Amino acid sequence: MTLRTIAEINDKISRGQAVAWTVEEVKAKVSDLGVRSVAQQVDVVTTGTFEPMESTGAMINLGHTDPPIKIRQCWLDGIPAYAAFGAVDLYLGATATADYNLQESDPNLREGISGEKGGGHVIEDLIAGKSVQLRAIGQKTDCYPRALWENTITKDNINQFYLFNPRNLYQNFIVGVNGGDRTLYTYLGALQPRLGNAVYSNPGAISPLLNDPDLSSVGIGSKIFLGGGIGYIAWEGTQHFPLQKRLPNRTPIGPAATVALIGDAKQMNAHWVRGCHFRNYGPSIMLGVGVPLPVTTEEVIKNCSVLDQNIVAPVIDFSIPRRVRPTFGLVSYEQLQKGRLTIDSKSVRVAPLASKHRSLMVAEELKRWIETGKFTLTEPVASLPSDRTFMPQDTNRSIISLD
Repeated sequence: MTLRTIAEINDKISRGQAVAWTVEEVKAKVSDLGVRSVAQQVDVVTTGTFEPMESTGAMINLGHTDPPIKIRQCWLDGIPAYAAFGAVDLYLGATATADYNLQESDPNLREGISGEKGGGHVIEDLIAGKSVQLRAIGQKTDCYPRALWENTITKDNINQFYLFNPRNLYQNFIVGVNGGDRTLYTYLGALQPRLGNAVYSNPGAISPLLNDPDLSSVGIGSKIFLGGGIGYIAWEGTQHFPLQKRLPNRTPIGPAATVALIGDAKQMNAHWVRGCHFRNYGPSIMLGVGVPLPVTTEEVIKNCSVLDQNIVAPVIDFSIPRRVRPTFGLVSYEQLQKGRLTIDSKSVRVAPLASKHRSLMVAEELKRWIETGKFTLTEPVASLPSDRTFMPQDTNRSIISLD
């Protein structure tokens, strides 16, 4: 049964009468009051996360130079940006790293470039209003005669600057361990040998998509909090895998749904967009994302009442360098957040990559935006697909030549 529509919720937001609770508050109130009572009281549930999201990047339009240039290679503070678009369109990936071969041949690029700096750091600097050094090489044509260009850019002297992230908000993820005999440096950070530690990335029961397991409350066009500004769900994310095995509460037992996100980076806040680096692995970015869940039915609150003890993730051994790695079974987020895990009778210390504190801050900030009328909800224009399989690539397939 429908309790309220998104249009009705937006009307209450405009009149300053909407009731918004963070997902943490909802879980506590459901425990005391029950699902039905909470659903009747609250209009919007705010969720949030602050975690590494390396499949993130920024679209940048520089504007045309005089004489014009058709950029084919470009570096921002020594970090390469992809330039095979229009003449002055760039895409800067969060994991882009300095071109060390070019640094060796150009001492100007060597200056001030840290081996730990990557695209995520440059994105953070631009959002923070800092200056970034640009160096571009052009393809000379009749209409674009310029061959080289160097300049200093900020977010205020470029045209478009927006994040377009192909894969964010993993609905669930894995726990990484290392059963081998040497330290492994991974996208989860350093994994110590002989099960010396375990690392997980998801904040658990407060994570946005774990509170909407079947993606019934969000879809393409849903407005969100992205990096301290307004963003939208643009499409399904890469590696979107809604067919992952699930528990009876519908939460997946491993990596499942993902979304692609978009938002104006000029309106973002560097407090919520932070470049980072994983030793011997490379740069990435920490990103704050908040998703509002409109309480249109009691089912929304039922989904949001899920607790850390009712959500699990697989413990994966990274010492086997294969796509499919051995697993030590499933573990609950409640156990992970205790900081210790037992594997093969051994007590293993556990650490998170996601900041639960900042994740809760994202949900609180989004709640304030709704209560003050700064943020209204949008109706999705289409549902996210529920039938995507996960298709790997195998190099041992036979290749048949037709020649």
